[in-house]
Amino acid sequence: MGVTKTHIFSSAQNEMAQIAKVLAHPARIAILEYISKQEGCICTDLVDEIGLAQPTISQHLNEIKKIGLLKGSFEGKNLCYCIDEERWQELQNSFNAFFTNINQNCC
Repeated sequence: MGVTKTHIFSSAQNEMAQIAKVLAHPARIAILEYISKQEGCICTDLVDEIGLAQPTISQHLNEIKKIGLLKGSFEGKNLCYCIDEERWQELQNSFNAFFTNINQNCC
């Protein structure tokens, strides 16, 4: 594989690409959809709900956490996750601005 040359792009472009890469996996979309429908934080029920092994779910959760979309807290021995609503709003605003600017520049 060749070098990605990410250094030639702006930090905003690199960040948006990283976020899109994380969101490009259907398991991560399913995880976010499930968490968003819960009243509070969720713990181990993702394995049963999504149908993937616990280590696989953990890997996906870690990828989502890397872009700041999840926050976690311990409840006893369990790590519970919620969507970070402030970060979600930031990402939503970034993508809305991106798509709006592209639309305005098209013929």
